[in-house]
Amino acid sequence: MQFSTAMASVVLAVEEHTIRFYQDALGRLDKAGVPYLVGGAYAFARYTGIERHTKDFDIFIRRADFEPAAKVLREAGYEAELTFPHWLGKAFKGDDFIDLIYSAGNGVAEVDEIWFEHQVPETVLGMSVGIIPAEEMIWSKGLIMERERFDGADVAHVIKAVGHKLDWRRLIDRYAHLWRALYAHIVMFGFIYPSHRSQVPQWVMKELGDRIANETAQPDATEKVCYGTIISRQQYLKDIHEWGYADPRLKPMGKMSAEDIAHWTAGIALDGAK
Repeated sequence: MQFSTAMASVVLAVEEHTIRFYQDALGRLDKAGVPYLVGGAYAFARYTGIERHTKDFDIFIRRADFEPAAKVLREAGYEAELTFPHWLGKAFKGDDFIDLIYSAGNGVAEVDEIWFEHQVPETVLGMSVGIIPAEEMIWSKGLIMERERFDGADVAHVIKAVGHKLDWRRLIDRYAHLWRALYAHIVMFGFIYPSHRSQVPQWVMKELGDRIANETAQPDATEKVCYGTIISRQQYLKDIHEWGYADPRLKPMGKMSAEDIAHWTAGIALDGAK
């Protein structure tokens, strides 16, 4: 998928010392040959034109590249830690930090070669970089539905901006057995933007609508599983811990270990304390 370069560069309001930190860190990764993609507010601004002034700087890497990246940054005098081993590390110096992301917190949307194959060239902070593909952005954001953070508006804004250019087949395949979450977003997109419904191709609506119709005609699934934990680490814990539903994040159904889930759940209290 190719996007126009109407937004020739992405520059958000960030303090000068923080910009220098980002530039130095990315430059060192470039020099060491550690591949990464820029995501977060910078990629979102590139696709939608919506700027957000956050202190986060997200780069996406393969899990195998975390240690090489951390080594490069530690040698530069930065601290680096594996904050949540199943999806996220950080590199920081004082109050400035970079998130090193290789999955989503739910164990889905793992960074792989396809992210890099479909990266979009961009200029960020005066540097030539690749940003994450819009399809993978929708894949990861479309599965975040917490009480304190719901990325549905982000998904709608990305579809509104570039829906006609998306590789919808790849996007559907990315969601795999979680395709109902994607369908929910595109149904809501038509509700939010009735004058832009054509941004979602008719064949996409028909294919997923047919899947819904076919599944609805079948008996209920026999497995007692709650997929709510995929979209919210907090709001469906009662289902798992008290009502006897299986957690689809847990191996072998998902990609997370019991330790990963416990660590991620414990992080709720830390986030709530901020």
